[in-house]
Formats: sequence, C-alpha cells, structure tokens
Amino acid sequence: MMDKDTKGHNEAVSELILAGVPLGNIGDASTRLKAAISSADVVLAEDSRRFNRLCKDLEIQCNAEVLSFFEGNESSRLDEVASHLASGRQVLLVSDAGMPSVSDPGYRAVRMAIDKGFKVSVIPGPSAPLAALAISGLASDSFAFDGFVPRSSGARDQFFEDRATETRTLIVFEAPHRISESLQSMIKSFGPNRQAAICRELTKTYEEVVRGELAELLSWSESKEMLGEFTIVIAPYDPSEQVVSDQEVVETVSRYESSGITRKEAIALTAKELHIRKRKVFDIMVEQK
Repeated sequence: MMDKDTKGHNEAVSELILAGVPLGNIGDASTRLKAAISSADVVLAEDSRRFNRLCKDLEIQCNAEVLSFFEGNESSRLDEVASHLASGRQVLLVSDAGMPSVSDPGYRAVRMAIDKGFKVSVIPGPSAPLAALAISGLASDSFAFDGFVPRSSGARDQFFEDRATETRTLIVFEAPHRISESLQSMIKSFGPNRQAAICRELTKTYEEVVRGELAELLSWSESKEMLGEFTIVIAPYDPSEQVVSDQEVVETVSRYESSGITRKEAIALTAKELHIRKRKVFDIMVEQK
C-alpha cells in the first residue's frame, strides 16, 4: 500500500521533521530551520553539545527537550520517539552537519513514523555529497553516493574493485588519516589517470578543493598532514576510453592460469588488471573455445 503524507493525516499536531543544518558556515542556516528549532517540542540531536552551539551561533532560543540520537542509540530511542509523537508533540531531527539520514542517523526514525502513521516532513538544507559534486567539475547528471569507505585495507580494496566499471560519478566520505590509503586503493581499481576531486572542509574557513588525476591527488595527499572532513568525487568509468583487444584478454588469462590458479580466479585478476568487467573477460574466453 502506498504511503502518503498529508496535512490532516493525524488529528494531533504530531510531526517528525528532518532538518538540514549548516556544514560549517552558519550563514547557510535557513529561515525554516530557525523557526523549526524555536517551535519544536522535542529535538533529536546527534550531539547535544553541537546542537546547543548551533542555537547559540544562530542566536535563537530552544525550549525543546533535547535528546541525544546517534548511531549507537537510534534503535533503542524509537519507542520514546513514538511516544512523543503519539502525545501530539512536534519532533525535530538534526545531525551534526548536513542532512539527517544521509550517512547519519534518521532513517530508522522516519521508517518508524511512516509505519505508525505519523506525519513526516523535511526542511532541505546543506548536503556535503551534493556540495562536493557541484564543485567538483565532474559529470553530475548521474551519480552514486556510497557513504564512508570501509576501514580495513581488504574491504577497502574490494569496495573500489566492485565499482571499477561504475558508469556514474561516485561520491564517498573518508577520514583524513586514511585519504592516502583510499587513493592507493582507487588507483589499483580505477587506474592512475581517473579524474577525481577531493573536497576538504566544505563551506568552512579553510575549505579546499583539489582536482586532478588520482596519481596526482595521491602525491598531494602525501605532501602534507591531512586534516578536516573529506568528501571525494570520482569520475565515472568511460568504456570508450578502455581499448583492450580480445587477444590481450586471452593472453592475460593464460598468463594467470599458467601460474596454477583456476580459470575463475584468472578471469577475476584479468578484469582487475585491465579494468574491464569480469563478464566481458568470461565472454571472450568462451568465444575462444
């Protein structure tokens, strides 16, 4: 059955409101955000101290009950949130920066509210992935946001290998102390010449955007200490730029097989080395029979 939010859905004035907050520049706070903070009965804040600082910077008074609402306690808070909504209270949900639910808490609360028939609305605001995409200079007609890159080296390598032939622009978050490692993983899967943009501290005083080939960005990342919050935008795979002959594919698979590994493993390694889809390698090998 289709969900539909309408003004008169519930007799009570209960409502769950998701609101975007500034990434760093307080001037990006919307008039609607300020009004929502002032009128809310309950505020779900990823970090209550940062929310109080936001209110101070906005020079507004918040009389709401402020509850911590972060990844670690989101599920356990849902019954309490449902109780507030059932009592006819207006609940405002904010993350530390940007839009809630986008690699931040919020999804579970929204799902709960929808399932229980409460009204849900959104106050659009700043978003790091969209800001980075816009300023990157890379294709923006089709893109994929994949949140934070896995922390372990093996999972990270697999993460990028799985996206080696993604034909949409890719957007990811990464911690400053893992920027170089992630760029190395990207080069393994995408090649050193893939275009990308690293966006650091967007909208803040020390905002920095560095654009170039992955090899160039790796050199930049190793040239100084990496500090701040990073969003990386990676150009899509362009099949027209990848010219690999069937003969080269066959020879590469044969080389791997001669080392004693299975055909399946040889196909996977060939696809990774030549930056083409495993299915294409498989099809070429079938045709050679």
